[in-house]
Amino acid sequence: DPQQLELATSGKRKLRRFVVIDEVVDKLYGSKVREYFEENNVQHKILALPTTEETKSMDLVLSILQEVQKFSIDRRTEPIVAIGGGVCLDIVGLAASLYRRRTPYIRVPTTLLSYVDASVGAKNGVNFLQCKNKLGGYTPPVASFLDRSFIQSIPRRHISNGLGEILKMALMKHKGLFDLLKSHGKYLLDTKFQSYSGPANHGDAALQTTRIAIETMLEELAPNLWEDDLDRLVDFGHVISPELEMRVLPSLMHGEAVNIDMAFMTYVAYVRGLITAQEKEQIIQCMRGLELPVWHGGCSWALIKKALMERLKHSGGQPRMPLPTGLGIAEIFNDTSEETLERAYKLWVMD
Repeated sequence: DPQQLELATSGKRKLRRFVVIDEVVDKLYGSKVREYFEENNVQHKILALPTTEETKSMDLVLSILQEVQKFSIDRRTEPIVAIGGGVCLDIVGLAASLYRRRTPYIRVPTTLLSYVDASVGAKNGVNFLQCKNKLGGYTPPVASFLDRSFIQSIPRRHISNGLGEILKMALMKHKGLFDLLKSHGKYLLDTKFQSYSGPANHGDAALQTTRIAIETMLEELAPNLWEDDLDRLVDFGHVISPELEMRVLPSLMHGEAVNIDMAFMTYVAYVRGLITAQEKEQIIQCMRGLELPVWHGGCSWALIKKALMERLKHSGGQPRMPLPTGLGIAEIFNDTSEETLERAYKLWVMD
């Protein structure tokens, strides 16, 4: 709205921002954020919170909203800003969508996983009754600001965790991205996705990898933002993993649980004859190269069966199982028998 824009920039009214920042990010970058607002003469409230899977609850959403109410923001011209990983962005997105029915918000992802995954799309939510993201909605942010310099301060395991979601898009949609991960995976881990004009053979692998991952994610999400169509390739790695991740908290991170699911589904695709033994090995070796787990003791046959039952409830009575049919190509299947799944599970466990 041009009038609102003029009002916001005319200086007639002091700019105000309510910011929710993950407490770990606040320790590292909070002083820079405060300095930025002070330099630009922006009245601000910065709320630093522990945003983890264990704290990802409606209680935390309500505590954010109490502070928003105290600060008193304009529902159209003063977006709430979320600075943190995927959990932080999810929680703040839900809080913003509830306040005055829809208050705009901005996502600033600070982990690799949130950079390529939570920053894109409309979903937000919290865990409820030990179920992952059981409460939530679809309210896209007004903007996502992407800055890879945040990623240089996260631990190596978190980089690997984000690579799990990037590999998902590579296996489903983009052979070129898969080749990039195979060739440059260790380099990306070592350099923490920073761009260097170093060895020519690496090019700008960090920029290429993140750009392709985000573009392929947008290709999938944009035409189906509100999930009217439940056949979604982006659900690869998300059939078994929600149950596994919540069962073994906090021992697995999200991208790690997704990768374990993808490893099992790679065996399912192989047993069904959709991929060759060589392609299966290439995928598993790429996962290992990215330092991702390809197995977890908590992923029992009983858990898989329970997860598949939950999947049927969640997906309109069909399993809607995305499976690779080659490297970088995939289809969704509804006809995988329990016998096939069990054979794949036994082979996976044996390997």
